[in-house]
Amino acid sequence: MSQQTQRVAYVRVSSVDQHLDRQLETVGSVSKTYREYQSAATASERPVLREALDYVREGDTLVVASIDRLARSLKDMLAIMEELEEKGVTVEFVSQGLTIRPDGGDLTTRLILHVITAVAQSEREMIRERQAEGIAIAKQTPGRYRGRVRKLSSEQIKELRTREGDGVPKAQLARDYQISRTTLYAYLDQPKLPIIDG
Repeated sequence: MSQQTQRVAYVRVSSVDQHLDRQLETVGSVSKTYREYQSAATASERPVLREALDYVREGDTLVVASIDRLARSLKDMLAIMEELEEKGVTVEFVSQGLTIRPDGGDLTTRLILHVITAVAQSEREMIRERQAEGIAIAKQTPGRYRGRVRKLSSEQIKELRTREGDGVPKAQLARDYQISRTTLYAYLDQPKLPIIDG
């Protein structure tokens, strides 16, 4: 009698101050979920991912919200995908609509995966480089560098979270406070971060 196959989710954020809600919603209904709160360059530095990779077996599907949640470099992605392919595990990247099957699959799909992974890695490296350059320049100007400056005051953020809890649509909140959706989610998802009124 053959074992029943499973859909196993892996979700990850960079720190315990962040939330997994959106990723969990994206991956949908699964048999088992592995949650990781860590930012690391390789799979070997992420113990929960290692558990997930060891757990899945032939016929299973590893479900990930997006490509950047599984790997942070092309080299790491290739190593993970090779391991899963050898085990006979399918990988589904929900946000990108990509499904990589262990049978060789569609070469175009695999190429798309590699390109997206490489682009994401390049973007992260450029962002880090720009941030380092900006901080270095700011530190040369007395009183200029104060770390991350929030657009809303402590009272506004408290009010924002209260209204979101009362069911006010996020699009409406973003308009009311004149902030982007990305900034809105940052306020809602990272309540433990220190707030600097600017």
